[in-house]
Amino acid sequence: MATMAADRPRAERALRFAGRLVAAALVALLPACSSLVDIGQPLGQPDPVKLSEATPAQQREHRRILASYGGGYADPKLEAMINGIVDRLVAASGRTDQRYTVTILNSPTINAFALPTGQIYMTRGLIGLANDEAELASVLAHEMAHIIAHHAALRENEARRVAIDASAVLDTANDTTGAIALAKSKLAFANFSRAQEFEADAIGVGIAARAGYDPQGAVRFLTSMSRFAGLRSASSSDPRSIDFMSSHPATPERIENAANTAHQYAGGERNVAEYREALDRLAYGEDPVEGFVRGRRFVHPKLGFAFTAPEGFILENTAKAVLGTKQGGDAALRLDIVRLDPQPSLVSYINSGWIENIEPGSVAEMTVAGFPAATATAKGEDWWFRLYVVRSGKEIFRFIFATRSKTLEIDRSFRESINSFRRLSLAEASSAKPLRIKIVTVGRGDNIERLAARMAVNDRPVERFRVLNGLGANDAVTPGSRVKIVVD
Repeated sequence: MATMAADRPRAERALRFAGRLVAAALVALLPACSSLVDIGQPLGQPDPVKLSEATPAQQREHRRILASYGGGYADPKLEAMINGIVDRLVAASGRTDQRYTVTILNSPTINAFALPTGQIYMTRGLIGLANDEAELASVLAHEMAHIIAHHAALRENEARRVAIDASAVLDTANDTTGAIALAKSKLAFANFSRAQEFEADAIGVGIAARAGYDPQGAVRFLTSMSRFAGLRSASSSDPRSIDFMSSHPATPERIENAANTAHQYAGGERNVAEYREALDRLAYGEDPVEGFVRGRRFVHPKLGFAFTAPEGFILENTAKAVLGTKQGGDAALRLDIVRLDPQPSLVSYINSGWIENIEPGSVAEMTVAGFPAATATAKGEDWWFRLYVVRSGKEIFRFIFATRSKTLEIDRSFRESINSFRRLSLAEASSAKPLRIKIVTVGRGDNIERLAARMAVNDRPVERFRVLNGLGANDAVTPGSRVKIVVD
């Protein structure tokens, strides 16, 4: 979570509707489209160069991507393995003139994307989710396919056409006919991009198979992605409805498409043992530099604070805020930080319009862990809100707790949570380390439940162990095999 500069009224008005804040928190915790996303605009010709030889525009885009994903992640062992996979894929792609560079991003998200220049980016979270070289090769081949098929340029042209059509509709019609035409143009663009994803999957499976990798690698990895997304919210509905209008197809459709393509090829290498050994000590989850979640506790060593969410809450750290939802979806929270200059009084700040519909007489001054603070309540259409603002130096910590049903018990839980807020000592901040993947051997008396109990995770450790190791609901572990667990 980053600190937000908010010395302008417009920045504050972006957060005025408290109901929207909670809706955003709830939506953010639903499974997103867990496809292999392509971002960025075309940069120059698709003849990649080393980053040191890139144009200023290409270097700026590279820096922007690094800033958005927590920087690069250095691991010579992984880099050597990835480069070896890339070399095999290039030789089988039919485009040996096309060069690629791969950057590992220091992010726990599951993502990979490519620029037309041949620069491929993948997160360490994605690498940790894969279970063999064939699965990772399927991801790399998918991104190569986007480059080979010039999808970025085609998508840019289609986006330009859709924008022109939409502009014409808005200029000439404000009625139902115009709205229908606009919706059709958006749907056409969505289908265009979905078709690209299917094509990249098909091309990628073929490249990986010709390179000697198991063509089922794409099927296994897409399945793991789907199951990983399901871990994030047990209350989600059919995932296909969530990303219908997204630029990527729903994961079940991609799995079926990849499976149909894979059946056209003979089996190949998986290299499970070698791949998992390369993952040993790979960072897992958030980097402590950006703050991290441990169960209900959130710790931010860089900013030097910690707090604990109420009982039953699941937390997620995002770039702009810490978001939380209570199991069942009837309560939520949001924490962010702003820096204001000049510093207003906390009472006047609460009344400034930051949150609308403050209940009369509810604003009160208080202290939290020795810091000046203030609290208030607000009423939305479907939600009741308890607000806290805490000042530490030039920073104001803004806590929004929300509930559908106001009770003394839940308000007490919100108060207990804010009272858990405290500054970290220098020793605590410096000792914070990321979780890591550890490769262990399954013993004779081990089973999934026993191995999961060794995981340094509090949220559904058995399910996480299964997803992390590509194990289905009815699969078991085999004595002597090597598996992934998460440790401190």
